Amino acid sequence: MKNAISPTRNDNFSDWYQQVIIQSEMAENSPVRGCMVIRPWGYGIWEQIQRELDQKIKDTGHSNAYFPLLIPLSFLQKEAEHVEGFAKECAVVTHHRLEKSTDGTLTPAGTLEEPLIIRPTSETVIGASFSRWVQSYRDLPLLINQWANVMRWEMRPRIFLRSSEFLWQEGHTVHATHDEALDETLKMLDIYERFTTEHLAIPVIKGEKCSWERFPGAVSTYTIEAMMQDGKALQAGTSHFLGQNFAQSSDIRFVNKEGIKELAWTTSWGVSTRLIGAMIMAHGDDDGLVLPPLVAPTQVIIVPIVRDEQNADAINAYCKKLQKQLSRKKLKGQNLRASIDWRDMNGGEKKWFHIKRGVPVRVEIGIKELEQNVVSYSCRNNCKTLLKLDTESFVKNISKILATLQKDMLEVAQKKLADNTTMVTTLDEFKTRFKQNAKLNAFVLAPFTEDKKVEKAIGEFGVTVRCIPLNQPKASATCLFTGRKTDTWALYAKSY
Repeated sequence: MKNAISPTRNDNFSDWYQQVIIQSEMAENSPVRGCMVIRPWGYGIWEQIQRELDQKIKDTGHSNAYFPLLIPLSFLQKEAEHVEGFAKECAVVTHHRLEKSTDGTLTPAGTLEEPLIIRPTSETVIGASFSRWVQSYRDLPLLINQWANVMRWEMRPRIFLRSSEFLWQEGHTVHATHDEALDETLKMLDIYERFTTEHLAIPVIKGEKCSWERFPGAVSTYTIEAMMQDGKALQAGTSHFLGQNFAQSSDIRFVNKEGIKELAWTTSWGVSTRLIGAMIMAHGDDDGLVLPPLVAPTQVIIVPIVRDEQNADAINAYCKKLQKQLSRKKLKGQNLRASIDWRDMNGGEKKWFHIKRGVPVRVEIGIKELEQNVVSYSCRNNCKTLLKLDTESFVKNISKILATLQKDMLEVAQKKLADNTTMVTTLDEFKTRFKQNAKLNAFVLAPFTEDKKVEKAIGEFGVTVRCIPLNQPKASATCLFTGRKTDTWALYAKSY
């Protein structure tokens, strides 16, 4: 049977990815290069991600707030390393009005006294507020989260992965001590790992970034790295221990219990709509999206199959009753999201529409199902197999069916990660793993030393150091690029 998406993953993974997004009606390119329009189906996925993650963030004591989109240039200049890291990605506002020229065209006028940066991230502008909010040890810890959009002028845009504007959450916290701030950094990394694994069915490797991959201005950056189906890595979330660098530049100080004024310690952490791109590339197949049930906007789609208008009312009533029954069922404490596709289209068109969109369970109801009191259904990870079950049993077991689908998706991804992660101790093994015609350019664990020679050497293979895993192999070896003995191992991969 012909696949719904062309080209296939094996033919051209990059083009397949773009076609999945287009044909599933998730998003499209906007008139502004590098920016995207997120369509209702794609935004519905983001809403599920946002709802689940927002609750986890609040459960750990954080509160949501909102800070300005525009940041004075002088704020960024206070933190030299930070501004240098983002300088080439900044979009700058220099005027505050438009005037009509004699030829009728609009031109910028009213030059601003100080240029404003459209936020690439919010450490500096949030730091300005924190310096006012934090005065005493009694004000600490200060735990704030923001859901917002950011702008990073992307040279090679790709929807959901690297768009100039994207949506995210960014957490920012202030603490009295080094240890408290570091604990916060690692705690949020753990939350990202659990969310990505449990809700997106994507296993990840937790680790610390090496010095040249670190967030600009941070003391330490921690990451979760996910493997896509083509073996490339995707940074799915980061958590930064900022030390006192940003507190120094923003003058965030507090009076301690002894009455002495001291500098605070800060963190920041975030995930973005890139998680949607990760989900597409981790689970999608040659028929389109495959959505984990926990984040699918519609978990069960009911498709009435009406071939005879005389039976239409009875079939439609049957579908409505089934939807109500399913909507009372729960998955992970949430009522199931069940919908009916009432559109005036033939059954085949509807079937492929929902397959391409990755709806976890598709139910077809026609006159035979009505007469036999059964449902015909298919799970998205085996979409070409139509099963039959009596309606009462289907309603009773739907939560279990969805939970099994979620579990199966994670197990498939976990096996792929395990099967395609290799430890190597020689340069020849490393080269073989990443040679141009390798069947799968996947993850390599190899000895590591913190030396710029490593960055230069692996760049020839198009490879980066993804992280230094927190779970380290208990073995010593020789760094492949410096020749020095080391107990540290790094995760190397090609990446998005």
